[in-house]
Amino acid sequence: MTDQAKYDAVLQNDESFDGTFVYGVETTKVFCRPSCKSRIPKRKNVRFFDDAEQAAKSGFRPCKRCRPDLLIYQPGREAAEKIKQLIERFFKEKSDLSAELLSLGFSAHRIAEIYKEEYGQTPVQYADSLRIDEAKRLLETSDDDIVDIAFASGFGSVASFYRAFKKNTGYSPAKYRSNNGGE
Repeated sequence: MTDQAKYDAVLQNDESFDGTFVYGVETTKVFCRPSCKSRIPKRKNVRFFDDAEQAAKSGFRPCKRCRPDLLIYQPGREAAEKIKQLIERFFKEKSDLSAELLSLGFSAHRIAEIYKEEYGQTPVQYADSLRIDEAKRLLETSDDDIVDIAFASGFGSVASFYRAFKKNTGYSPAKYRSNNGGE
């Protein structure tokens, strides 16, 4: 493959060439994948390398945007995993959960997009499923009042608890308890 063909791949941000070569920019001493969305460098400032190791040995550092030093770079997956861990930790406390999620540096809309792309459901749907599972566990293992279970499971009101529980299980909480989980 000629250097001009490689540069054409860089101009087109062609992902199909990732793993085939990396390019370094002489003026910044940064190297990137062909698919990197960073500003396209002038051709005279570009050097091509077979791999990240070769670029690093030549004095270039990896781009922080496309991470050519990693075999697979999936920032969405990493962010989704952090979101999931926070949901699992704070699902009972909605205000704490919201604050923790926003501390990741994404908007609420972007958090929902990242999570749904990775897991096929929204963070709210996942948190609600955890709340329902906790409510089922409490209904099966405790004699607590249903109102107390609703709040202990993280629901903001008894009405929202009843609605979500019935939608998810097909039973009211009292019926679920009397059937020992509907089994």
